[in-house]
Amino acid sequence: MEPDRARELLARERSRIEEALAALEGPLEGDDRIEPGDEDSEDLYQDELDAGRREDLQGELAAVERAEARLKEGTYGLSIESGQPIPDGRLEARPTAERTVEEEDRFRRG
Repeated sequence: MEPDRARELLARERSRIEEALAALEGPLEGDDRIEPGDEDSEDLYQDELDAGRREDLQGELAAVERAEARLKEGTYGLSIESGQPIPDGRLEARPTAERTVEEEDRFRRG
């Protein structure tokens, strides 16, 4: 993949994540005196959902930062596991991909 295209994809991904994180910013809705399951405790559920989403987005942002570092080092588009090229189609769909599809499958299965 051409470096300019990779930069464009990563910038778009960073922007998407940062916008989603900004939308989650702000005070929590739940009241410390309300327990989960109590009447009017729906805000506590939303707080927990938002906290989980925030954690996921921070992980995605860390993946963007790793991909940007690989781009700077000249190793973007190569598997961090084997050094094999990651197909451009995979990088188009998932700019932060660190492994080939086959390697990712093995990695996730443990």
